[in-house]
Amino acid sequence: MTQNTEPEKWREGIDPFTLPLQSVQIQEILGYPHAANQVFYLRGLRNGQEGYYYLKYAAHVDANLQNEVEIIRTLHSPLAPKVVEYDAEHFQYELTEQIEGKRLSIILKQAGSDNGLAFMREYGKILAVLHQSRGAFPDAPHRRFHTIPERTYFAENGMENVYSWLWDKQPRQIHSCFVHGDFHFANILWDAGHISGILDFELAGMGNREFDIAWSLILRPGQNFMKTKEELREFLLGYTSLHECDYDLVLYYMVLIYSRFLKLGDAQYENYVRAWMNAAIQDGKRQIL
Repeated sequence: MTQNTEPEKWREGIDPFTLPLQSVQIQEILGYPHAANQVFYLRGLRNGQEGYYYLKYAAHVDANLQNEVEIIRTLHSPLAPKVVEYDAEHFQYELTEQIEGKRLSIILKQAGSDNGLAFMREYGKILAVLHQSRGAFPDAPHRRFHTIPERTYFAENGMENVYSWLWDKQPRQIHSCFVHGDFHFANILWDAGHISGILDFELAGMGNREFDIAWSLILRPGQNFMKTKEELREFLLGYTSLHECDYDLVLYYMVLIYSRFLKLGDAQYENYVRAWMNAAIQDGKRQIL
């Protein structure tokens, strides 16, 4: 029997039973994954057979379910969700089959570990596989993380040295390839020690290779791995076993992304971010290698 590891209801939203699903009859809502959009983990009947599915409703201002559906169709990846049904007129909802697997954060927590070193090489290698995808993909959506925040933002946070460094080190070129756009631990499923699924292709398309790598390497609040240089190195070794990358650019984009995480209301995490960026500015790519 499928084990439910999704959280209980944590916010109010649309009643999924009101959506005009044609392929699946919802039997029970089993969980409510944390996401910008509203996502429901459910048990339902399809052609008389019971199955488990994820129903995503476009509740976020930047929701792009149309992009996700079209990307999955073009990608033909065995790790991508199988789309069962979607709202072809307004792209307000999307129904996909469940992929067996757990997020690495849950696996490590159950194992009583705070080190994901053994998983990192495959983690990086699978991103490299994605980056080698071929097809008529649209440009990946632009995000605020791609741009340098205003100088006043850094001044207010006592990090003007980071602002100057980001402007002085701006890349002169971008290496374009297919990117996932949100390839971090919450969107990666693992089963029996291997990646079994990749979720959330709303931000995918042709985009910045090194930014996509950097986004994967960022430590999020509460994350119990990707804390050590050894883990970052293993990820990059996995990636470069299949695809080249520019380590200096990866470091640059990590600093750029981290600069947006200075006001999350978590003092311990914010201190970590400050220390990490200062070390990166001083040590360069030695911070990740």
